[in-house]
Amino acid sequence: MAILLSYGISNPEIRVLQEFRRLKSDTLGIAALKAIKHPSGGGEAPAASLVEKGWLDADEARENFTLTQRAKDFLAIDAKPEGEAAGEAEEVIVE
Repeated sequence: MAILLSYGISNPEIRVLQEFRRLKSDTLGIAALKAIKHPSGGGEAPAASLVEKGWLDADEARENFTLTQRAKDFLAIDAKPEGEAAGEAEEVIVE
């Protein structure tokens, strides 16, 4: 099942935001964002796009990126699939 987001951000952009949560930091340098090793990516292009969309603030040199309140609110969402409690797996019956 696909997850549909109405926030207008791409998977690589979400991954960049998740890196802030993973590292428990409101500000990250470009080196940390370029070092993201994940199939959805990360890096400079998604970070720059998030600045343009208002999710991140950047310094003049675009070397350091800081979460905006909008991004903090997004990262605070604890989304879980409907009908499942945390850690609950779907039962699979094999015949």
